[in-house]
Amino acid sequence: MKKTTNSSDTSHAAHAFCQKLASDSRRQFLQNCTTGLGALWLASQTHGAARASEAFVPRHADNNPLSAIESPLPAKAKRVIYLHMIGAPSQLELFDYKPDLERLDGKPCPQSFLEGKRFAFIQGTPMMLGPQYKFSQHGQSGTWVSDRMPHLSEQVDDLCFIKTMQTDQFNHGPAQLMVHTGQARMGYPSIGSWVTWGLGSENEDLPGFMVLLSGGRQPRVGKALWSSGFLPSVYQGVQCRSKGSPVLNIENPGDISRNQRRTMLDTLNRLNMESHQTYGDPETITRIAQYEMAFRMQTAVPEVMDINSEPQHIHDMYGTEPGQESFANNCLLARRLAERGVRFIQLFDWGWDSHGADKNEALNAGFKDKCKQVDQPIAALLRDLKQRDMLKDTLVVWSGEFGRTPMQENRGGTKMTYIGRDHNPGAFTLWMAGGGVKPGYSYGETDDVGYTAAQNPVHVRDFHATMQRLLGIDHNKFSYPFQGLDQKLTGVLPAKVINDVIA
Repeated sequence: MKKTTNSSDTSHAAHAFCQKLASDSRRQFLQNCTTGLGALWLASQTHGAARASEAFVPRHADNNPLSAIESPLPAKAKRVIYLHMIGAPSQLELFDYKPDLERLDGKPCPQSFLEGKRFAFIQGTPMMLGPQYKFSQHGQSGTWVSDRMPHLSEQVDDLCFIKTMQTDQFNHGPAQLMVHTGQARMGYPSIGSWVTWGLGSENEDLPGFMVLLSGGRQPRVGKALWSSGFLPSVYQGVQCRSKGSPVLNIENPGDISRNQRRTMLDTLNRLNMESHQTYGDPETITRIAQYEMAFRMQTAVPEVMDINSEPQHIHDMYGTEPGQESFANNCLLARRLAERGVRFIQLFDWGWDSHGADKNEALNAGFKDKCKQVDQPIAALLRDLKQRDMLKDTLVVWSGEFGRTPMQENRGGTKMTYIGRDHNPGAFTLWMAGGGVKPGYSYGETDDVGYTAAQNPVHVRDFHATMQRLLGIDHNKFSYPFQGLDQKLTGVLPAKVINDVIA
């Protein structure tokens, strides 16, 4: 027999609720009217019953949304250093050696490669484009690496390659968002925000998520790549600079002493706590935490960002130039941040969208320059972490946002004014090191020309699930309620952990 709601009980509850609203302030009414009336309706429909969520909900210490939390599952990695090459470097010139592509160089592209596909620049029937640099095998693993990465070639036995990464996007901005937020649209939290929300930070004086830029420009979609999205804003990435003031807008004005700033913050914090006790808005606690963090950062950030204290042999190893803004400086800073307990360190290096300039310079000289800028510093970072016994629990990730085609772009028509590779979401290479991944290992195989995944395709969602598992998080249970859904980094489509790459 169907149970009915007692109408007198509902009317009594409505009358009591309206009496409460009458005594509330206007702000309280606006805050409560939706949740209060909604709760009343829900109670009438469900008779007060509520279903508990099975999602993992981080429980940070009171008034400290960045307090460290033990991972719910056994973790192999404590922190992440993510190296993103903005613009998508060609895997066919770096790590995915294809002898058959050499033999096809200059021949017309098969129509089967073009039918039903979307491209950014390819028109008509392009020519195939062979590898532009020499490959050779390195290390005990016998890994093929091009001559553009001579320093990194010495570290291949510490690397774990995924050769069959795939994405849904073939334009840079949406593809970058896909890699870092799991969605091709703005407004979603980045990987670093998810991780910091879930695990907190091991250093109370520094943000849990820090961002370093090089290459002279920001990513195409800018700060959306390190946004906290719908998570509390305290979890967004904090952009630091290796030249000038390390973090903008945290220094005191010239006529304000540190003691005066402390007194001002104490007063402001009391007002914010009164507001929180009255209205219960969690963003108020975030605001307090951000003010306090900024105060502590005034001392902590200049110290950690000053690489002048490093010995000369470390500068020689990385190729750093103190006082300059460079990828090499940022790699050294990443190590310094990691050893001080920062949970997620994101490096973006702009300038990898290397389309050919003319028929005499496929991929253009910029590609060679970018390889030279990052090769030595990345190898030095891996070596430095290893000699400090930090690589074992620091997950280092290197990637672009998609791959490159085995045929050349021909956006200049028959004159072919550009000889480079078009965007290819069907296959690109990502590698990881440390943090519990198998060293000297390669997962997945592309076809004979590196165009599509032939064995073991890995979607970006699968990579996100695998990264979370290395950090001790089950991606299926790691969610945040927003707009009526339990939102996840891996989204609503199926995602799987790639257990074969985990040691």
